[in-house]
Amino acid sequence: MIRRRQFIAAAGAASALGTLGLSPAALAATGLTFGDAQDFSAQGLVERARALAAKPYQPPPPLPAAVLERIDYEAHGKINFKPEYALFSEGAGVYPVTFFHLGTFFRVPVRMHVIEAATQGGASLRAREIVYDDDYFTMPADSPAHELPPGSGFAGFRFQESRLGDQAKLPWQKNDWCAFLGASYFRAIGELFQYGLSARGIAVDVALADKPEEFPDFTHFWFEPPNTQQPDTVVVHALLDGPSLTGAFRFTMRRGLQVVTDVEMSLFLRRDIARLGIAPASSMYWFSETVKIRGVDWRPEIHDSDGLAIWTGSDEHIWRPLNNPPRTMASAFGDNRPRGFGLMQRDRNFDHYLDGVAYEKRPSLWVEPQGDWGAGSVQLVEIPTDDEIHDNIVAMWVPAAPARAGDSLNMRYRLHWAADEPYPPAQLARCVATRLGNGGQPGQPRPAGVRKFMVEFSGGSLASLPFGVKPEAVLSASRGSFSYVFTEAVPNGVAGHWRAQFDLTTEGTDAVEMRLFLRVGDQTLSETWLYQYHPFRNSAQS
Repeated sequence: MIRRRQFIAAAGAASALGTLGLSPAALAATGLTFGDAQDFSAQGLVERARALAAKPYQPPPPLPAAVLERIDYEAHGKINFKPEYALFSEGAGVYPVTFFHLGTFFRVPVRMHVIEAATQGGASLRAREIVYDDDYFTMPADSPAHELPPGSGFAGFRFQESRLGDQAKLPWQKNDWCAFLGASYFRAIGELFQYGLSARGIAVDVALADKPEEFPDFTHFWFEPPNTQQPDTVVVHALLDGPSLTGAFRFTMRRGLQVVTDVEMSLFLRRDIARLGIAPASSMYWFSETVKIRGVDWRPEIHDSDGLAIWTGSDEHIWRPLNNPPRTMASAFGDNRPRGFGLMQRDRNFDHYLDGVAYEKRPSLWVEPQGDWGAGSVQLVEIPTDDEIHDNIVAMWVPAAPARAGDSLNMRYRLHWAADEPYPPAQLARCVATRLGNGGQPGQPRPAGVRKFMVEFSGGSLASLPFGVKPEAVLSASRGSFSYVFTEAVPNGVAGHWRAQFDLTTEGTDAVEMRLFLRVGDQTLSETWLYQYHPFRNSAQS
């Protein structure tokens, strides 16, 4: 093991390894305690995951449950990692790494490793585990965390902001830009410097009626040493393990104006999986301008994301506003070789939220497939919620081929944590609002079973329509009938801001799937608006 007191002896024998790794002396200088060196390579991690999948699942050895139970929300909030122990806080590293403590909400111990050096001949690297010590954290003297055994492990980690930046404006000790914490969850900030929705390594059997969802864990992480040729980039490897599958992951993360994460993964299935979600994102949607229960909250809108955007393999751009449905709903949007999809936060107006938690700054998350993903569907799961504390939205890619025990998958994709989609079509207007109200005409009795829709589009070719030319609303629905269909410019003086208005008449409470886009002649002017309308629920709301 390497400890700080060994630094002087190690420094005399070690040589600088540049981008190939860190010397034992550099590791010892951190003050962290490290385990014995072990061989590591990316391919070796893949083979480890493959071999692990051939064996029955064994959960990580449990820690004292009575101790973890007492590290509740309040106690956990008093435990903070000491910046002086941060990994990569000196030397070539730009972004220091700090660690999360275990607790009642984060019970699975995660092993952290740092790659230190190349072996003779450069065939593989050497890595050492960072051994947990409660001395790394500030905590009250009576904190139950002191009772955890030595080497218990960590709950997760985060990359802090640059230690070379303007510390007066953005001190790295108090600001981070990426975090991995809990199961296979991770998240990053966008250019608006705000956390919001999360990504996951994998999703297993989300929202099935006959079995509970499974949450595999990232059980080990390996941090590549800083690369002086790419100072804005960090690389982390991870081992995933769960009852139904294992996986080897490589995350290459770049901190620019936005955060871009390249993900390479190899999955190995122990069991059949009914719904295998690739590149899943989890978010929160309670209500927006579309539908709101009367008097439920003083704020006009509460959501981390307000819609699902899809760029299909056939070059169609789709916008599907999110719902807080009366029951759990799973929607599938079939595609072949998708170009991208993501949960977006399009509404950036503070006045639409009026909340100091900055919902208007929450990042959007765009998934950009790398290579040929073949046939499958973007699936959207919407779960009822009555509060903002629950992630009730999941979006993911589900391959068309069944996921069977013994199968393996190798996939790559890029995540864009940003304010907007990375490749918006300049010629197409975008949906900027969906509004519902009672159907019929003002001043006349409002008919039962009729809802009025106002769908607003802005930008693109709408801004250059000749005077007097109105776009046509092209509508369809899975059931029901339309009336009072027309388009008009929104009377706000903004060029290219139009809305389509129509009434929908339905009977019964089954969901209605609707589709709308704007056109003039043969020219499509807007992205495609899709919406799932729930007649019974919406009739009870304003």
